[in-house]
Amino acid sequence: MKISAPNQSALDGFVDYLKVEKGLARLSVEAYARDLTQFAGFLQQRKPARALLRARRQDVRDFLDRLFSGQMDGRSVARKLSALRHFYKYLLLDRAIEHDPTLNLETPRQWKVLPKALSRQETEQMLGTRVADPRHTGLQAALAARDRAMLEMLYGGALRVSELVGVGLEDVKLEQGYALVRGKGDKERIVPLGRAALEALQSYLAGARAMLAGKRDSPLLFLGRRGRRLTRQRVWQVVRRASPAGGRAASPHMLRHSCATHMVENGADLRTVQTILGHADISTTQIYTHIALDRLKSVYREHHPRARRRS
Repeated sequence: MKISAPNQSALDGFVDYLKVEKGLARLSVEAYARDLTQFAGFLQQRKPARALLRARRQDVRDFLDRLFSGQMDGRSVARKLSALRHFYKYLLLDRAIEHDPTLNLETPRQWKVLPKALSRQETEQMLGTRVADPRHTGLQAALAARDRAMLEMLYGGALRVSELVGVGLEDVKLEQGYALVRGKGDKERIVPLGRAALEALQSYLAGARAMLAGKRDSPLLFLGRRGRRLTRQRVWQVVRRASPAGGRAASPHMLRHSCATHMVENGADLRTVQTILGHADISTTQIYTHIALDRLKSVYREHHPRARRRS
């Protein structure tokens, strides 16, 4: 649905604010724009139609109710409400409006949707068995080496897809065992890489990357055919194709969640996991404690003096 000129003007100003003053990454800005465009379309369908600058609290509530009635999960609805709050806070500070329609509005009760993660057995089936096929030669072997390195890095470093495709060749420090990653808001963080990921990267860099690059000079670590930049969709295809036979169809984000889940299950503290994942708030990381609840109960029963039944 095409939004009106006044609504588009308000959105354009907010997008410029996010890019220039907030310095948000392109994907984050696009997500804000999509959510606000959806709300603008909702307002235009109301009777009477309203502009973004004249929205009321009831408009926001009705919008959230429609999202819930459309079976959208609570986390997604809460994200859209967060976008609206940032937008109207910007308008209020810019004195474009006098009242914020999201002020004191209750956050929708988020449904307890735990991130999907692969089991350790599924992860081993996906990564542990990906050895070089002797029948692969030339370009086919180079692509196989690249795909294996990407999968190991997604799981070993808990990377987002956008982070993986943006990793530069100079960002990887094999001798030190880490990579420099640029996450949301263009924030940099150091991600340690395990032995399996380092070995896969060494194999890829030994000759496969040069074959893919051809005559093209690219600063990126992972390349497509003829040195082209990899798309996020291509990474999804690689992960989906590597999914365990007869099992669930995996996604790049499942590998990221699997890394965090398995670390917590093995006793890693949340602060460390938060740093590796690049979460700004530890409350986002705390969701992994629900997944590792069985292990927490086991440790509690073993170490708490009143947890074990007396003989």
